Parts: sequence; C-alpha cells; structure tokens
Amino acid sequence: MKKILKIVGFLFLALVIGVLIFGYSINEKVPIGIESPVADQMVQSIYTNLNKTAWDSTQWVKWTFPRGHHYLWDKQNNRVQVKWDDIEVVLDLNTQKGIVKKAGIVLTGKESEKDSKKAYSMFCNDSFWLTAPFKLTDPNTTRTVVTFPDGRKGLKVSYGNGGVTPGDSYVWFLDEKGMPTSFKMWVSIIPIGGVTATWDNWVTLSTGAKLAASHLIGGKVESIATNIEGGMGMPSF
Repeated sequence: MKKILKIVGFLFLALVIGVLIFGYSINEKVPIGIESPVADQMVQSIYTNLNKTAWDSTQWVKWTFPRGHHYLWDKQNNRVQVKWDDIEVVLDLNTQKGIVKKAGIVLTGKESEKDSKKAYSMFCNDSFWLTAPFKLTDPNTTRTVVTFPDGRKGLKVSYGNGGVTPGDSYVWFLDEKGMPTSFKMWVSIIPIGGVTATWDNWVTLSTGAKLAASHLIGGKVESIATNIEGGMGMPSF
C-alpha cells in the first residue's frame, strides 16, 4: 500500500512540475509600448468600426453572462438589474447600493449589503468583458504601440489604479480595416501572460453599436454573452 501511495505521489508531483514548466514556457512578459500618435489612430479606428458614438447614446443593454448572470443595464441613469439563481438586485452604480430580493422577498441589513456588493462585483467583471473595446480611453488608462518580432503592431492599453482591472494590460490587434480581431492579455486573474483571445460573432444593437458575442481562447470557443440586446427608451425593471 505504501509503495502504491509513493508511486501516486511521485506521479502527482511530476504532473505538477510538468504543468509549471509548460506554464513557464508559454508565459510572455508584458511588452514595452512606445508612445505614438499611431495609438490614437488605432483607438479611433476601433471606435469608428464599432460605432462608439452609437454606443455612447445607447440607453440600455441586456445580456446573459455564461455563468447564468442576467443583466439589464440602464446606461442612461447608471443603474443595473442583476439576476442570478433566485436573487434579483436593482443596483445604483453610483452608490453601489441596491434593492435586493431573494425568491421575490425583499432582503435588508447584512444580507442585502452582501448581495449588493456581489452584484456590483459581477457587473464590473462581466460588463468589462462585453464592452472592453469601448473602454480604451477610460480614466487611468495609457495607450502605447507595441511592435512584435513578426512585424505586427498592437495597441497596448494599460489600466492604472482606480479602474475595474487595475494593473492589467491588453494588446489589441486590428485588421486592415481597423476592426479589432484579437488581444493578448496580462491580467491578474490569469497566471500566464500573453494569452490571446479573438473577438468574434459581432452583434449590432438597434442603435448601431457593435458587441462581440464570443472569443476563441486556446483553441476553444468561449461565449462572452448571449441574448445581447440594446436600444433607446429604457424598459422598466
């Protein structure tokens, strides 16, 4: 029995070491970007292709995140309805406080505060993945140009302190028309630097703004959101 346990332990240790070696081998350091007017040109190309003007005027957006998180975002009044499991939170994004219901019953006190905080955290994360191409010029961001060994140029966007992804960096790649096709990520939630994700299956809202519905990451298609809608005339919560 002891011999079997030793063999299992050895195999497990070998697996862990192998994973660490593989992760180290594919890990990329954050590239150094150069300040250049080209960065602003790339930003404007993305904003034009995705119709940021229409996005800015869109009053509401609705979508479902893959983990069963449902959102109805009142952009005009900076409020959002968040639903998961049997919880519903109508959240004021300015104050981060909300009205919380569990199975239709209004919660108060610590339970309400806990679910309001959770709803805010979920919204910040899930809305970023949906709307990242429109967040290239957010406060506390810097934009530079990276040139890779293969000659490709990328738009590096770094998020400073105070944002929803402080310290994270993304390098965006555009096609010949200026449409964003993919980005490389250096983010705190992914231990390997330089992971690439494509931006695919673009959905055009009724206002004309475009949002991507899926990524290709590591050879696997990952949903960003389903049931994506948006428009004018905010529906009631």
